Amino acid sequence: MVNRVMETNKFKIQAKDIHAYYGTHHVIKGIDMDIKPNSVTAFIGPSGCGKSTFLRLINRMNDYIEGFTKTGDILLDDKNIYASNVQVEQLRKEVGMVFQKPNPFPKSIFENVTYGLKIQGITNKSDLEETAERSLRQAALWEEVKDDLKKSALALSGGQQQRLCIARTLAVEPSVILMDEPASALDPISTAKIEELIFELKEKYTIIIVTHNMQQASRVSDRTAFFYMGELIEYGKTKQIFLNPKKEKTENYISGRFG
Repeated sequence: MVNRVMETNKFKIQAKDIHAYYGTHHVIKGIDMDIKPNSVTAFIGPSGCGKSTFLRLINRMNDYIEGFTKTGDILLDDKNIYASNVQVEQLRKEVGMVFQKPNPFPKSIFENVTYGLKIQGITNKSDLEETAERSLRQAALWEEVKDDLKKSALALSGGQQQRLCIARTLAVEPSVILMDEPASALDPISTAKIEELIFELKEKYTIIIVTHNMQQASRVSDRTAFFYMGELIEYGKTKQIFLNPKKEKTENYISGRFG
């Protein structure tokens, strides 16, 4: 019995024969992928290769795009996230998203972090304060802002704003965090803090990061997926992908011969 439960929960996310289209444009072509819990997976590949589209399938962000369709299944904890009985709002609590550019609300630091909780109807002051502190600590921002939680989030630096957005995501207690080039708009010092944070967060969360920075992918991820023209060319342990890729296209991309 125990073995069966362990086997069932072996993967946090499973994608099965995923095809996706914008109108008639075939952007994702038959992708299968299994992602283990408490791991960091990097999606790499040239612009327009489908990696961000695939990432956004995992919390149904593409649902908003007119003419978007998909086939195949994506399972989160063995449940199909595109099943008719799935509540998308609930899914997005479970699967948080951090975007390329920091997008804090024009509110105080405290109100930013507790925003999702208030939407859920949580108004108890001590609960909100406790969650705000926990989330800001997890996002390695607490020590920098703890005496100034009423300050506008827009007054923070770019790197601090991105960590605030991560804290806001953590506050609603997801189990998966999607990151779409979270450090591409940041300076090297802020980027290093985000990378350090990703490494720490995987103890509690399953993380997927889209990045154009191959050094970043090699530093932060356990496994790497190389996308090219809508196809998943190669997927494996990061060390193997970077040091001993099995496919010529992967080797050409990593060595800078195209892309």
